[in-house]
Amino acid sequence: MESLASHPFLRACRREPADYTPVWLMRQVGRYLPEYRTMRERLSLLELCKTPEAAAEATVLAVEKLGVDAAIIFADILLVAEPLGVGLAFARGEGPVIERPVRARDDVARLREVPAAEAAPFVFEAIRLARRALGRRAPLIGFAGAPFTLASYLIEGGPSQDFAATKRLMHVDPDTWQALMERLVRLTVDYLAGQIAAGADAVQLFDSWVGCLSPDAYRRFVLPYTRRVIAGLPPGVPVIHFGTGTAGLLELMREAGGDVVGLDWRVDLGEAWRRLGPGVAVQGNLDPAVLLTTPAEIRRAVRAILAAAGGRPGHIFNLGHGVLPDTPWTHVLAMVEAVHEMSRDRCCL
Repeated sequence: MESLASHPFLRACRREPADYTPVWLMRQVGRYLPEYRTMRERLSLLELCKTPEAAAEATVLAVEKLGVDAAIIFADILLVAEPLGVGLAFARGEGPVIERPVRARDDVARLREVPAAEAAPFVFEAIRLARRALGRRAPLIGFAGAPFTLASYLIEGGPSQDFAATKRLMHVDPDTWQALMERLVRLTVDYLAGQIAAGADAVQLFDSWVGCLSPDAYRRFVLPYTRRVIAGLPPGVPVIHFGTGTAGLLELMREAGGDVVGLDWRVDLGEAWRRLGPGVAVQGNLDPAVLLTTPAEIRRAVRAILAAAGGRPGHIFNLGHGVLPDTPWTHVLAMVEAVHEMSRDRCCL
């Protein structure tokens, strides 16, 4: 049996030639899939995340239904925040809510320091179950929120449009910011290392909100901590470093580290790869809204991104962010099939 190490996804992470361009999707298991909607009729989001058997089933679903080249463990980036003692709830239609936001030094001091094995044991068990269920069909990706994105949720109390409270704390009280980030670095390294030990073949660091920052703020308040997370992980396991709205931060993200840099749809893939340099793989970067259009337009957009990648080793096809809830699942399947077909027959690009 062929070793999983030679799977096209892991080969692409290492910038090695592969028979075709591997593809997976952020939020590839979500409300757009009828099987997932059925699961959610029985379980809330938190219940699903905390039930290892159900989370593993959801993880494997995308590989079985869509033929994607990697599974990503079904979880939420805030699962490790709940044991800190901040209170976590998911309001219908509004996303996560932090009940006791972190706004001052005393708030940081009150945060509990809990080992990841105690904070989220259900995630590690779901990874073990999913890894066994996947066998050699596809690699399994673990993930965590990057320290900045976790901090922004803790400070803002939930999603934000301007991240004003986060930016104010960074600039007005940098010592408190440093104390918070150092705690989150320790937690994130512990959490990702635990996922790798449980069987994750690669990990993705989601810095979903870092695009709100200026390059100077990123350099001062984020880069040192992200670099420590990535440098602190076990060697030999690929790290994907992803953010949105990061066209102005790409070189700094590259400096922070990662084997693969994830690109959103607001930047041309070929130009972004040129800026990043040859020593890193790239992931992306179809606009998720394209999947709401037609199969013909999806194929056109897939062809354009593959052409921008130019057949260079080290491209992982993905969206620029997650699958939108109203996406027809057959459109996702058409996209996956188009990526495989066109990248195998590069003369068509």
